[in-house]
Amino acid sequence: MAQTADIFEQAIDEHLKVIRSLHDQVPLLNRIASRMSRTILDGGTILWCGNGGSAADAQHLAAELVGRFLQERRGLPSIALTTNTSILTSISNDYGYENVFRRQVEALCVSGDIVVGLSTSGNSKNVCLALESAHQRGAFTVAFTGQDGGAVASIADETLRMPSNETPRIQEGHILCGHMLCDYIEKCVCETPITQSANRP
Repeated sequence: MAQTADIFEQAIDEHLKVIRSLHDQVPLLNRIASRMSRTILDGGTILWCGNGGSAADAQHLAAELVGRFLQERRGLPSIALTTNTSILTSISNDYGYENVFRRQVEALCVSGDIVVGLSTSGNSKNVCLALESAHQRGAFTVAFTGQDGGAVASIADETLRMPSNETPRIQEGHILCGHMLCDYIEKCVCETPITQSANRP
């Protein structure tokens, strides 16, 4: 029992270490938040993708924008590419799972949008292909990763790296950063009128 009793203290210490390090990421967070806010204000959409726990984070953050975070305001255009089981299974069956997000980006993303890929390893093939497809369509790309960044870091325009190799700690940092981005976006759009939505494909 002595070893299991240490689990909680160790997890808390590791979590706090990652979270405190985010002070160093504030300039990057500001750049990402500013770009996301401008995209929303210009009538664009933020699209999110990831696998497993990162898929849940993608859905969570899209919901904070479409619904609300802290303030009453209009719904904001944001889509999680992880939710429609018919789309996910048909693309996986017909084109392979590595194309499950790329195909949706091809269908839904327009120039000026933002595509956010969440991958704790940074090496999820389907996330990499989604960001590459986003670039081809003139979208801005953001990656949320662990400390190594992985392959996705060389594709994304901005990469937010959590200083850990432990998936739980990385994901805890991702959701905190996502919440802060939503808070920033919400405050911006509550102060500024949103232009007409871009023409969707």
